[in-house]
Amino acid sequence: MKAMKKITYAFVLLAVFGLLLAGCTKKETTESTSNTTTDIQQLQKDENIVENATDDVSNDANTVLSGGNGLKLWQGPCGVTIDSATTIGDTIIYHLTYNGPNCNNTLIRTGNVDVKKKIGEYWVNPGTTVTLTLINFHIVRILHPDHSVTFNGIKHFQNVTGGYLWMIGFELSSVEHKVWGTVQATFSDNSTRTWNIARQQLFTGKQDSLVMAIDGLGTADGYDKLVVWGINRQSKQFYSQIEQTVIYKQACTWDPCAGSQTLLLPTENKSATLTYGYDDNNQPITGDECPTKFKLDWVWDGVSGTIFLPLP
Repeated sequence: MKAMKKITYAFVLLAVFGLLLAGCTKKETTESTSNTTTDIQQLQKDENIVENATDDVSNDANTVLSGGNGLKLWQGPCGVTIDSATTIGDTIIYHLTYNGPNCNNTLIRTGNVDVKKKIGEYWVNPGTTVTLTLINFHIVRILHPDHSVTFNGIKHFQNVTGGYLWMIGFELSSVEHKVWGTVQATFSDNSTRTWNIARQQLFTGKQDSLVMAIDGLGTADGYDKLVVWGINRQSKQFYSQIEQTVIYKQACTWDPCAGSQTLLLPTENKSATLTYGYDDNNQPITGDECPTKFKLDWVWDGVSGTIFLPLP
């Protein structure tokens, strides 16, 4: 589901720190945009890999839990063996072992994921929370076998309002989810990235034309409205705030169509604001038009500049 690939787009846009961390010798508004874009695109590739892989795991968990407390093995996720289910008190844990390609045949996956939920709770019910624990979960891109990532960490998903997304426009006008947790990714060059997640996802619209609104729910070190924060691959502390709700549209292949996000790198005295919803001519989109670019306003030690970059 392409929505799942875009659902944590905030992580992909952390790649903008490539601009803030690029090895520039002068802080000028005339610095090479092409070089900056190259750095950003490389980091965006990393983030796309991360999000596609973890979204695949979320989809797998939904498949495993689709029958409530039962296991629909005949509809199970691709390349996954459900080794067992452990019951501890009022909690059931499904142990998933990965050893093969995903259903889209884009990734080879190995390692383990534990899926945990309360016995008797169902995803359709309000407040139901599922916990995913990634244990040396390793992915290799089939088309780019030199690109690999190993994941460890925990993500929590809560169905705040209850209901399924397919009910929107029929039985329900909206469905709200919350996602939070901490994940570490180790890349093929042994560099790592650690981030914390805290976001709200509100789905509205109608089938085949859903709209998703993302807001940050996290607080840390005096910052609020955080959707993501942590340590990047350059070992720098970063913070990502959603100042204006970011809107994604299914009709636009789940690209961000409106809203703004601020990225902060305090130790370097650097920041950048991303504003979404621009066309190829660097003009704001109108009506049902879909965006192709976003605007980036950067500040570094009091020097500032603006560039427009293509959506990944």
